[in-house]
Amino acid sequence: MSNKDRLFELQEKIGYKYKNIGYLERALTHSSFSNESKQKPESNERMEFLGDAVLSIVVSNHIFHKFHLDEGDLTKIRASLVCEKSLFEFAEKIQLGSYLLLGKGEELMGGRTRPSVVSDAFEAVIASIYLDGGLEPASKFVLSFVKDELEHNTQHSFLDYKTMLQEIIQKNPEEKVSYVLVSETGPDHDKVFEVEVHLNSNVIGRGKSSSKKSAEQLAAREALQLMGENVGR
Repeated sequence: MSNKDRLFELQEKIGYKYKNIGYLERALTHSSFSNESKQKPESNERMEFLGDAVLSIVVSNHIFHKFHLDEGDLTKIRASLVCEKSLFEFAEKIQLGSYLLLGKGEELMGGRTRPSVVSDAFEAVIASIYLDGGLEPASKFVLSFVKDELEHNTQHSFLDYKTMLQEIIQKNPEEKVSYVLVSETGPDHDKVFEVEVHLNSNVIGRGKSSSKKSAEQLAAREALQLMGENVGR
């Protein structure tokens, strides 16, 4: 298969039609290939830099609106989605490693399956879409992976059970959810908070934890379980 055919094949997997497919070719060009080539094509390193920034703003915007959490928790969610491990897993879904342009040495060292190489190329691909078509198609590409990760991985500790419960309850405007601190025990350095979640005047869930916020989340999780919602173990 020619390089041109391979580019068009990857374009199909990406789900975006390039006006200038040269952006995609540059995104796939590892520095080892550039260094060994007589033509010295530009590598994907600069695009990786831009793609990282686009990825961050897209993910930040999405989780800001999806989760009603504080800055620290939002930062943790973002970090888990934009880390090398996650990007490598996203890239594997479109078999990105098989399309990379690598130098002979990098090829022999297994560059096509090296997480650092492939995840960097994934960021470069994000940049290629952004440069060719702007933020909207780049966002669509990123969120096709991120939304799937958030919706199907119910084991993530950052799931916002309070928001999930609120979204269910608000379908009935006459219903009201409130969280009540029932007890606070233990010394200052090792406190345990017990919280109840009330639906109107009825207790529908309880939670205990070392922080009030976490206890509220656990109470909401128990309420969701009682409602038959799938919130993992």
